[in-house]
Amino acid sequence: MNVANSQVDILAIAAHRDDVEQTCGGTLLAMHALGLRTGILDLTQGESGTRGSAAERAAEASAAARILNVEHREALDIPDGRVENTYENRLKIVRVLRQLRPRVVILPYWQGRHPDHYTTATLGYEACFLSGLAKLDTGAASHRPFKIVYASLYADVRPSFVVDITPHIETRFQALMAYRSQYANQPSGSALFVPQEEIHERMTASARHYGLLAGVRYAEPFVQKEVGLVNDLMLIPVQSI
Repeated sequence: MNVANSQVDILAIAAHRDDVEQTCGGTLLAMHALGLRTGILDLTQGESGTRGSAAERAAEASAAARILNVEHREALDIPDGRVENTYENRLKIVRVLRQLRPRVVILPYWQGRHPDHYTTATLGYEACFLSGLAKLDTGAASHRPFKIVYASLYADVRPSFVVDITPHIETRFQALMAYRSQYANQPSGSALFVPQEEIHERMTASARHYGLLAGVRYAEPFVQKEVGLVNDLMLIPVQSI
């Protein structure tokens, strides 16, 4: 899915097709339900994955995008397994940022097992900065996202906040399972991948954990680096006692 000249309010940037579905798919569904326009930028095409081909993952990503109701999805040509924080790669992201002009960017958390994931956090942040430089000529007007948040589902950190995804938990699961090449039971990668029959249980258990932290049923966690601002103490959600 690649809608020309579309703009979005929220753009999730991830290293691989299916990363967004794992970490913040429910949040994209929740934001769409609020009337916001959402998009996904996958940096690689999945050609080096243990399971599936780039072509298979492209078709699956399009199917998942339809389930998530995103306005825009595309994949860059950064090599899978070799996401590097280079100026060239930053410019590739800048061109997308200037086209889509999101106010909010979601990035993966800056620590993790897979180098592509944590490199994407730094690469994405620096691209957001470059995108705001008026004298950097890419043929499009400069644009710097207002807010950057980090999807921290697989990080052992206390989230800054969580997003209630309770009404969307099953749709989130459907989007993830659109990746049949990755999550259907098969001999290839069986030692690395969770058995298909356990995926739903694990997904809901994790979302339930984060939901309990905020007094809702299911939630997805995020970290922000900035201090939060409150103007009215009477409106702060989540009960203390």
